[in-house]
Amino acid sequence: MTLHYIDQYLTEHHRATLTTKKLGEKPVFHDGVFIRDCYIGEWTEVGANSWLIETTMDDYSYTAGDNQIIYTKIGKFSNIASHVRINPGNHPMERVTMHHITYRRKMYGLGEDDPDFFEWRRSHQCEIGHDTWLGHNVIVMPGVKVGTGAVVGSGAVVTKDVDPYTLAVGVPAKPIRKRFSDSIIEKLLEIAWWDWDRVTLEARFDDLYNIEQFIEKYS
Repeated sequence: MTLHYIDQYLTEHHRATLTTKKLGEKPVFHDGVFIRDCYIGEWTEVGANSWLIETTMDDYSYTAGDNQIIYTKIGKFSNIASHVRINPGNHPMERVTMHHITYRRKMYGLGEDDPDFFEWRRSHQCEIGHDTWLGHNVIVMPGVKVGTGAVVGSGAVVTKDVDPYTLAVGVPAKPIRKRFSDSIIEKLLEIAWWDWDRVTLEARFDDLYNIEQFIEKYS
């Protein structure tokens, strides 16, 4: 695994669309992508018209486009559909005004920006586990963790942590069932196949299709 530090990246003439370009060790960025202070893994892809700020996205994960992600740690093999927003900015409700005039002061000619406010936002990092699936238009609120193997249904607003291998839907998102039995979930977490290196993944690739055989072979 190699995480590539991306200081700032803005596409101008990239016309590829999702899945049309072969992936590799360097991340693929599509039209209209803006990235600042991020670490992006191998075999990754960021869909068009997306921006990522101070975020880690590990190997094999992708966003499908029109995504806004800030202050987030994304694991490996994460599937993030279009229009997903992770960690939307909180406003200072305890102040006289919630407007960003009190913390983005430079914009209004009122002195320097408020660094403490932005550190407060950073302290509410989101975490998206390995092999997760966030459906279209999902919103993950600040400080929330979506566990490994979890699925969040389209349009859900995630205000509380989602357990590993759990399906959650609705506004606010609530768990409806687990993908597998507790014993299988425990074994999958112990195997941690997402940490296999490329050579091992290729050698064992065909085993990913059958859960029972996979558990029997590798647990």
